Amino acid sequence: MKLGLGKQMTFARDRLLESFLWGIGVTPEPEFGRSREEIAKAIQLITILDDVYDLYGTVEELELFTDAVDRWDVRAMEKLPEYMKICYLALFNTVNELAYDTLKEKGCDITPCLRKLWGDFSKAALVEAKWYSNGYTPTLDEYLNNAWISITGTIVLATAFFAANMKITKEALECINNYPNLLYCSSMILRLCDDLGTSTAEIERGDVPKSIQCYMHETGALESDSRKHIRGLISDTWKKMNKESVSCSPLPELLINAALDLGRISLCFYQYGDGFGDPNMETKERIMSLLVEPILVKE
Repeated sequence: MKLGLGKQMTFARDRLLESFLWGIGVTPEPEFGRSREEIAKAIQLITILDDVYDLYGTVEELELFTDAVDRWDVRAMEKLPEYMKICYLALFNTVNELAYDTLKEKGCDITPCLRKLWGDFSKAALVEAKWYSNGYTPTLDEYLNNAWISITGTIVLATAFFAANMKITKEALECINNYPNLLYCSSMILRLCDDLGTSTAEIERGDVPKSIQCYMHETGALESDSRKHIRGLISDTWKKMNKESVSCSPLPELLINAALDLGRISLCFYQYGDGFGDPNMETKERIMSLLVEPILVKE
């Protein structure tokens, strides 16, 4: 990845290897190498933008950035502060490059879909930034209705599909645009697993209350009971996703499998804490095993 944002945005997390590990988890099949590359790009961009919204930007700056993403016009970056201009241009160019390649290779314009997905993410991230700025703790339902979008599972899954070497039908594109239940369930599992693994550390560094804290605030439950409730929601959502995966749908098999695998890799990354934002020994061992150390084959 040649963007070099990790060097420019010194306050943001640089997690390129971990981002690629997400790609391996979502599309592990050998023939989907380009999907893994595009997923890694998308997640690295998401990580940096997440840090901008959570840690660095003021509400006023974030409103300008969100408006620029929603307008999807390079001229919109004129009003942005300098550090945001490079973020915006990196996002704009990376997404448009994927859209250009897809149009050239498959004759399908995915720009409106990608623009909507990234725009919805930025709007959801802005809502959370305003909650934090105002010291507001939402109800669990209010939080989850926004947070399943801010976790960007749909962006990851759509990117995996668009980058794969297969035809994109009009029906599949419309289905993604409308956020089908399968993608919702996959994103919700990612969100809840992320919250279980990261909420304590993220609140300490300055972030909106997560699902655990929202449930505690709403019900008066202990943290242990709140975590148990969130694990129950994950189990219930898995059942719904399994049902959706075998129902009649215009979604291609790749996207269905990727949605299921996103849930699996989410459980893997956050099994022992924040295996992405603060890579633990397990994440490092998995990266070394899959990407660095040679596989020994007995003759």
